[in-house]
Amino acid sequence: MRDDIHTIKELYAAAEGDGLDVGKFVSFFSEDAYVRDIPTDMEFRGKDIAMVAGGMAQAFPDIHRELFNIYAMEDVIVVELAIRGTHRGALVTPAGTVPPTGRTIDVPCCDVFHMRDGKVVSFHCYNAASILQRQLGLAGNATAA
Repeated sequence: MRDDIHTIKELYAAAEGDGLDVGKFVSFFSEDAYVRDIPTDMEFRGKDIAMVAGGMAQAFPDIHRELFNIYAMEDVIVVELAIRGTHRGALVTPAGTVPPTGRTIDVPCCDVFHMRDGKVVSFHCYNAASILQRQLGLAGNATAA
């Protein structure tokens, strides 16, 4: 379990804007692994897993993930974190590409990893997409009535 936590910390480090290493990021995944962004229902497999780290770093070159808590239960690692950065590049979404806004983001997130033999077999990212959209100026600040 301790090794799995170390692996996940290294995975995050490889996806940081100031030390981006997409090849290293992908190396933490098993051959049959997938990544699913829950809010957008986008799934990445095989070589496309590189897009998870590379795409965010392209849109937010200074991207940083602050890890608050890490929980380990058998072969599952759960991470509470915030995704932070400045929107300086194109952000590709299922609805289209968002040009740079220059705005900063601080998005709450919870990631769930399933591990097998020291490798990630699934990575589900539960990020607060509505907060991201509002911080980028893409959604109004409407409140529930």
